[in-house]
Amino acid sequence: MSTATTVPRPSYLDALEPVLTGIIAPAAGEIDRTAAYPQAALDALAQAGLLGLVSAKEVGGLGEGIRAATLVVEQIARHCASTALVVCMHYAAAAVIEAHGPRAVREAIAEGRAVTTLAFSEAGSRSHFWAPVSTATASGIWLVPANAEGLRVTAPFDGLGLRGNYSSPVTADGVIVSQDAMLGEDGKGFDIMMTIVLPYFQFMSAGCCLGMMEAATTKAAAHVGGTKLEHIGQSLADLPTVRAYVARMRIKTDMVRALLLDGLDALENGREDAMLRVLEVKAAAGEASTEVTDLAMRVSGGAAFRKEVGVERHFRDARAATVMAPTTDALYDFIGKAACGLPLFG
Repeated sequence: MSTATTVPRPSYLDALEPVLTGIIAPAAGEIDRTAAYPQAALDALAQAGLLGLVSAKEVGGLGEGIRAATLVVEQIARHCASTALVVCMHYAAAAVIEAHGPRAVREAIAEGRAVTTLAFSEAGSRSHFWAPVSTATASGIWLVPANAEGLRVTAPFDGLGLRGNYSSPVTADGVIVSQDAMLGEDGKGFDIMMTIVLPYFQFMSAGCCLGMMEAATTKAAAHVGGTKLEHIGQSLADLPTVRAYVARMRIKTDMVRALLLDGLDALENGREDAMLRVLEVKAAAGEASTEVTDLAMRVSGGAAFRKEVGVERHFRDARAATVMAPTTDALYDFIGKAACGLPLFG
């Protein structure tokens, strides 16, 4: 007779819980209505040491990696996808800086004194993030201070969903950064993108989608279980068609979680299919999250259009994943190339 072992809950999730319940969840609706940047959440995450989640312990961070970043983003996305995306981009950039940046900046991130983000997509190449068209006298991935002269945000973000994420166009006109601000070796930006940025972003994006799916499924199931058809004395959950929709939501959500966890295992153990899982996880999660949140709207009926049920925000937020670079269609092409033994780029 075997005895199952219980995996202890990671301490970083314990540290996250009061931030979720005390700051992030209560502010989610207001952030969506006003498109406000989630500054209070970031301050609380910094205070809890969680902005330094992927920073090394030697500089004061928690020394975690892609799994921890993905799980934290997923938990945040259950309450506020805008905040989750800001944290996702912070961790993706922090991972690059941790690998190639100066110690002073690494310490600032670890201590929660600096929030970072990535700028990859360009107007000229759109979602083809691997094909930069901007020019500089030297090339690579750069650590650019937000207050650099010549760097400006040209317009505020005003989107259908993820309204508080502040993903705004940035123009760099004659911006000068010092040579030591280059992250990694000259000409190695593509390698950094493929080995650090892409895995972190893909898995955290999938985690964000998974968090929204979990929230939408839970809210929809609670709504149909608590809503009565008084003329027949039944709840909506008593209807087989409604239960079937909820079942589809549950299955899709669990399938994405299984793929995500398997992908993390592939990365951490150096499996041959690791890059395939990196490509698959965001495509699968993005498509599934649009389906699950659509089903949540359907089973909740007209009430879903009202804010109090809580699924319409997840419905809008989930739409971003399929069109956010790398888009689902681009990922399908990469996955198809991988399956057919063709080079991904070229």
